[in-house]
Amino acid sequence: MYSYNNSATYFSEHEVYPCPICRYGEISPLSLMDAMACNSCRHIFTTEIEKQQIKMADRQPPLIWRWNGRRWTEAHLEGVELGWAYWVGAIAFVIFPTTLLGLTAYVRPPVSGSLLSWLPTVWTGLAFLLHLGIVLWLVIEFYEFPVQAYLSARRQQIFGR
Repeated sequence: MYSYNNSATYFSEHEVYPCPICRYGEISPLSLMDAMACNSCRHIFTTEIEKQQIKMADRQPPLIWRWNGRRWTEAHLEGVELGWAYWVGAIAFVIFPTTLLGLTAYVRPPVSGSLLSWLPTVWTGLAFLLHLGIVLWLVIEFYEFPVQAYLSARRQQIFGR
């Protein structure tokens, strides 16, 4: 893995660090360049030694991580702030349709013993799962989390090569 000791260290562009994206590979300096790259997910990072941070160079706007001496923290987009209004909207997008369907099924229940009496409950559950899936998909797309690379790395870690 990467060269790591238990004491907190300052970020240096000449060392090897864990990849903040796939969390499996290592980022190391590229020859003759002021950049670093992961050996697993192949993303390229530019360094800002004064600020102890790296920027994902192959994305606009770039994702930024700060080195705290032991690990990468504060993954955020440069110039983009996801405020509380986005989170409230996402929660409302998941809860509101589910609540409407659940209330409708509660106020106007199906005839018990009928062939499709299970449908309102299943429909309400599906509405919740699908709306939650849409929100999670948007978060994954926004932060460009490499799901396939992450699962591949975990599979290699569990089963070996």
